[in-house]
Amino acid sequence: MKRGKKYLESLKLVDRAKLYDPEEAIRLTKQTAKAKFDETVEMSIRLGVDPRHADQQVRGAVVLPHGTGKTVKVLVFAKGEKAREAEEAGADFVGAEEMVAKIQNENWFEFDVCVATPDMMGVVGRLGRVLGPKGLMPNPKSGTVTMDVAKAVKDIKAGKVEYRLDKTAIIHVPIGKVSFTDEQLSENMHALMDAIIKAKPAAAKGTYLRSVVVSSTMGPGIKINAAKF
Repeated sequence: MKRGKKYLESLKLVDRAKLYDPEEAIRLTKQTAKAKFDETVEMSIRLGVDPRHADQQVRGAVVLPHGTGKTVKVLVFAKGEKAREAEEAGADFVGAEEMVAKIQNENWFEFDVCVATPDMMGVVGRLGRVLGPKGLMPNPKSGTVTMDVAKAVKDIKAGKVEYRLDKTAIIHVPIGKVSFTDEQLSENMHALMDAIIKAKPAAAKGTYLRSVVVSSTMGPGIKINAAKF
């Protein structure tokens, strides 16, 4: 794989054999971000679990203290009073069957997160094939199927992120932008790691945190000493 000049320059700053302290890794991530835009800082955590087993799934959500730096558009499936609550809480789009039709007929996806009241899930279920692969399907485990739609919308707008295991037992989650202060990124990182550690399945055996890596959008991965968490 051919790498760009800026990436190769950034790579020289990183000791690939070293496991960095979290705060040191954050400073280095900011140093290695050479792009002209405000790069996203992302965590990649490989866990010692088998994602093929239902009792070893790791999934949930956490509100990052300083948000992600991204403006998140929220779609809420609700009716009546709950629809009004969602609108007052700042939801970008609110509706019921008409929103389902819009997605089905217009291939409309101008939103980042879906929230639904439980009574709407029968209707939203029709979108399983299109929302599922995009990771947009509302789910009780991530707090996006709830009667308290106002809290769900406010949490998401405040910086709530969902984490879930992929097929290779890795979790990828953004924790902010390169423009954030070191302290903001550090607090977001620790909030995420605390949530993932608390979510450890009882069936998990051996080392739980196999590897923890932080990187900017265009920068190299920096390995963190998992024992520090």
